[in-house]
Amino acid sequence: MTGKEAALYEMLAPVVSGLGFQLWGVEFLAQGRRSVLRVYIDSESGVGVDDCASVSRQASALLDVEDPISGEYVLEVSSPGLDRPLYNLEQFSAYTGSLVKLRLRMPFEGRRKFIGRLSAVNDENIALQVEETEYLLPFDLIDKANVEPEF
Repeated sequence: MTGKEAALYEMLAPVVSGLGFQLWGVEFLAQGRRSVLRVYIDSESGVGVDDCASVSRQASALLDVEDPISGEYVLEVSSPGLDRPLYNLEQFSAYTGSLVKLRLRMPFEGRRKFIGRLSAVNDENIALQVEETEYLLPFDLIDKANVEPEF
């Protein structure tokens, strides 16, 4: 997460938690006049449309008061879905053994994009098994990561 996303996460976490959900992650996409603030919520019992609407109302009220984003933006609240994004080491650990697709900020051994099985996670790295090769990727190089659904 960027610094802005981390600050938004810290601001929104108590609101989401107070409504009985876990704040899974926050994405802020600055796109000129049409920026998007995407908030992912999760719950052991699942997340429905009414849950997203409830969190959206509360988050919107807080954001209106705190005003952390200059300019116009669209607030989207949703569940992380089957191809859920992974934001922190705890989430990566929970999905050890799963197929993961990720993109790095800069090349590692000549590549930026990987799809493989998450085999281990420690404080600084994740191990990703890609075919016959296991890559030990520094966590701080990961730009984006998602669980790949297996059907």
